[in-house]
Amino acid sequence: TDKVHQTPTAILKGPEDKVNLTCSHTDQSYDMILWYQQSARNTGLKLIGYVRYTSPTVEDSFKGRFDVSGDAAANKMAYLHFPKVTEAEDSAVYFCVASEAQCFTIPSLLYKNPL
Repeated sequence: TDKVHQTPTAILKGPEDKVNLTCSHTDQSYDMILWYQQSARNTGLKLIGYVRYTSPTVEDSFKGRFDVSGDAAANKMAYLHFPKVTEAEDSAVYFCVASEAQCFTIPSLLYKNPL
């Protein structure tokens, strides 16, 4: 059975329309939900943003156009909202993915190189 559910499964909107998508899952070990966009012009997946536990993050290229919210830890739900369809690339396929939350660091940000 499917463990990740996205609603609505299909949607048709016009320019200036609001769009709200919901993602939920049932896997208790997953504490992170990610949203991806796949446009007709660029078939690669672009990360829009994610909710890690209860902390939302939107990638720089989508800030101001998209909002991500939710509680991936307790409620196992996340939301993707864009107030209005404004660009041709907004006409796309949107995917949500549930994952175990990952913790990582970038060593170059932890240490300053001496001059």
